[in-house]
Order: sequence, then C-alpha cells, then structure tokens
Amino acid sequence: MFDNLREDWCVYERDWTRQGMWVMVVYRFGNWRYGIRSRVVRAPFSFAYKLLKVISEILTGIELPCEVKLGRRFRIDHFGGIVISGDAVFGDDCVIRNGVTVGLRHTGQRGAPVIGDRVDIGAGAKILGSIRIGDDVAIGANAVVITDVPSNSVAVGVPAKILPRRAAKMAPADDEDPVLTRE
Repeated sequence: MFDNLREDWCVYERDWTRQGMWVMVVYRFGNWRYGIRSRVVRAPFSFAYKLLKVISEILTGIELPCEVKLGRRFRIDHFGGIVISGDAVFGDDCVIRNGVTVGLRHTGQRGAPVIGDRVDIGAGAKILGSIRIGDDVAIGANAVVITDVPSNSVAVGVPAKILPRRAAKMAPADDEDPVLTRE
C-alpha cells in the first residue's frame, strides 16, 4: 500500500490538495484491508473504509470502489461526476477527467470495460459494457463507447466512431531544432 501511495504522491505532483489524490488514498486503504486475513481484525478497517469512501464521494464526486483493478500511475485529472464500476480494469498510465462513467451497459448484466495501458479518457466520456479498450487509445470528450476499441486508435462521437491514431515523429528542420510533425 505504501509503495503505491508514494507513486500516487508523485503522479499528483506532491500536491495533497488534489481531490484525485484523496480518492486514491481511500482506494489504496480499501485494497490494503483485504490483505488482513482475520475477519475480526479486518472488521474495524472495513468500517473505516466504508466511512472514508462515503466522505470522499461527497467531497469529490468520484466513485472509485476498491474492487476496481487499477494499473500503475492511474490519474484523475479533474474531479466531479466520475463513476467507475467495481468490475472495471485499468492498465498502466491511464488518465480520466470529470464526468467519466466506466461501467455496466445494462442494469443487472455483468461485464465492465477492460481498459489498456496509456489510455486518455476525455471529460464526459461514457465507456459501457463488457468491452476492451486497447493500448495507446484516446477517447474524446463526451464520446459514448459501447464497442471494442483497438490499440492506437481514437474514439469520438455518440456512438463513438473509431479512427486510427496518427503517428507523431520527430523530423529535423534545416536550421532549427527538431519539430513535431504529423504523418
């Protein structure tokens, strides 16, 4: 738990006032308590987690249950209106913004999204159902994603259209420093 919290501390630029950091502390604490084998010893920690979770949801508007599987360096850039299903799985280096929903497509039907590494999820995006989002994907603001998204893609619109992501490369200019160009 403490190694993850140190990494979170760096992800949030050592700023304890970021609401995403508060949520991550509660999330890490919730995961840590599952490691306590004795049910009697775990009970007060479970009560404390449930209380802290409600308080963090009220203060931040972010619902992140400890059952979610998060990769390393998960970052919540903007707080408010974020709902993540307990069945969701995130890879490493994912970024989400305000108003994002990652969860079930239909009530009572299991299956939440599995999100790959280095996925950037724009404000207001909805990712619903038992789908897979590949690595290095950008999901546009307010996109509604209900189908699989392959790696190196961009998903935009309602319902989301999948576009290939243009590769960026460095190209040296004559008398200048290298500049970023698009293919």
